[in-house]
Amino acid sequence: MESNGTRLQDQVASALSRRRVLQVLGAAAAVPLVSSMAACGGNPGGSSGGDDTALRFLYLGDATQQKAFNKLFKSFEKSHPTITLKPTGLASGTWAKFASTVSTQIAGGKIPDSMQVATEGQALFASKDLLEPLDSYMKKDKKYVDDYYGAIDSNLKKWTDKFGSTDDHTYYMPGGYNPVVMYLNTDVFKKAGATIPDKDWTWDEFLDAGKKIKKKTGAYIMAAGYAFSFVDIMPWLLTNGASTLNDDWTKAVYNSPEAVEAAEFIRGIVEAKLSPKPGGEFDAADQMKKGKLATLGGGRWPTLDMRRLGIVDKVKIVNWPHKKRKGSPIGWDAWPMFKESKNKDDVWKLIKYLMSTDASKYFATVGGTNVPARDDVAHSQDFLKDAPEGSELLPEAVSFGTPIPSPPRGGEMDKPITEAWQKAILGHSSAKSALDKANEELSKLL
Repeated sequence: MESNGTRLQDQVASALSRRRVLQVLGAAAAVPLVSSMAACGGNPGGSSGGDDTALRFLYLGDATQQKAFNKLFKSFEKSHPTITLKPTGLASGTWAKFASTVSTQIAGGKIPDSMQVATEGQALFASKDLLEPLDSYMKKDKKYVDDYYGAIDSNLKKWTDKFGSTDDHTYYMPGGYNPVVMYLNTDVFKKAGATIPDKDWTWDEFLDAGKKIKKKTGAYIMAAGYAFSFVDIMPWLLTNGASTLNDDWTKAVYNSPEAVEAAEFIRGIVEAKLSPKPGGEFDAADQMKKGKLATLGGGRWPTLDMRRLGIVDKVKIVNWPHKKRKGSPIGWDAWPMFKESKNKDDVWKLIKYLMSTDASKYFATVGGTNVPARDDVAHSQDFLKDAPEGSELLPEAVSFGTPIPSPPRGGEMDKPITEAWQKAILGHSSAKSALDKANEELSKLL
């Protein structure tokens, strides 16, 4: 039993390590990706020393938004007075550490009733026979579920069904998500006389803007990186028709000509000194405020930095520059029910609440770090107020985005992916040689 639990812990931690922390492109400092929340009391799992009637919910988070998220939980309890909710935010910092902590608890017999599961862990948790199928609950509340599915982008349901299930059952209800877009400092562009794109632009236009900005202002066009593959690598691959794995996550394609070309393009950016040297200390958001950085990449989360720095009105969001097509990696949250829960009916009530318009409005305003699943809320003033111009492109990106490749051993794959990109863009190896070697390692892991 102990060895099985240990293997589960290793596998879960590995599978979730791809989706790192909330960070801006090139920045050394980081904060959690989806919900920066803290422990809100309660036992973190299991019945040992706790109340079997309490509903235990685990999520990733630290102390920065404890008070804010307590409002969401208290709102749920107010509408469900017979349910005692014990949410616990694990201040893990990264999805890998979060998963390691959760899996340690599970291995020790402390199993939650429900939890927040990022894209990278959905297939793995479902494959370990830990989760209760939601089918019967969905059938019972068919009208409510149909309304929710009708209110969210159809891709979220399709991707959750495809990648979050190992059989014909439904184990997750999809929640908020993050694509990757580009945030522009419009003052820097204007000072350099560089064209500010409406919403779409090409690699060549991006490069041309970078050269003008460097010459006229001395600012960098971007902070190239390699450690955070969700932002540093995947957008460049996808916008050139490439990826790390094929659409079904069954074959490694990291060394395709298009992927090599993408790495060589970023190498050119680095060589031309249009980016600070990757790997060093560089607070992208702070440098953007100072006018020393023209763009940074991210999902919804950089908006919080823009607010904190007081530069929302100087920033515009546009789609990632493309060569062959528009592209964006997509990661999303999902909510399951654990098979060993003694409170399954209450878990379903919590999941239903998280699907509600009220909860979605919360994520649009107070939550702030992802795009709420409901389209009407994502396009409402709840989401768009006090946000950069072009924020409507965030929910639009899910229509053409690509799920971040996340097979069960995806965490192990992150190392060869990021190390190869590092060698390629720093010139330590040719892009083709680096990606060829990485592709061999990825193939073995598949």
